[in-house]
Amino acid sequence: MSADLFNRLCDVAGPVSRETFVRLERFESQFLKWNRSINLAAPSTLGNVWQRHILDSAQLMPLASNALRWLDLGSGGGFPGLVVACLLKERGGSIDLVESNRKKAGFLQSMIGEFELPAHVVARRIEEVATLVTSPQIVTARALAPLPVLLDLTAPWLTTGSRALFHKGRDYRTEVEESTHRWAFDLVEHQSKVDPQSVILEIGGLKRV
Repeated sequence: MSADLFNRLCDVAGPVSRETFVRLERFESQFLKWNRSINLAAPSTLGNVWQRHILDSAQLMPLASNALRWLDLGSGGGFPGLVVACLLKERGGSIDLVESNRKKAGFLQSMIGEFELPAHVVARRIEEVATLVTSPQIVTARALAPLPVLLDLTAPWLTTGSRALFHKGRDYRTEVEESTHRWAFDLVEHQSKVDPQSVILEIGGLKRV
């Protein structure tokens, strides 16, 4: 085990067991194997999956350390969903992964089985899921859509008490401004611990203007 990688994971995600670290390393290997036949992530990001994807996903945990019911939309290659599932395994929580692409949903299901993760794949379009997944504490989405679209998609949950943690890049302020034309919400900006040009937007109390 690389002590540097383990320590960096703990810096980003909070206290993590060595078993969880090993599980995430094994998941990284499986992700790269599957990505050779299924396009799970942009090729330009594959040179450092640990930094660009795993740590970037893991940094959500300290922002919702007591949350045990999670929902990830557009789970695709498992970021942040499968990483959150790995971290929730030792905490007793669970996460629903929404992915309509059949091949990607198959990948997610395979990883859940192989690593015995507390996760469930919902192979539906996001618009069809509101009645199937109710009352998550945290809703996540990464590289899925601009914020105005994300708020429309997540409104069934965010207007009824759930909070969102959305990864966003350098242009996030423009997206926030555009969102205020249709929605009012509570917003906390968390500087990314992994990418100095990115933020995590914590959103709650969503109400239509």
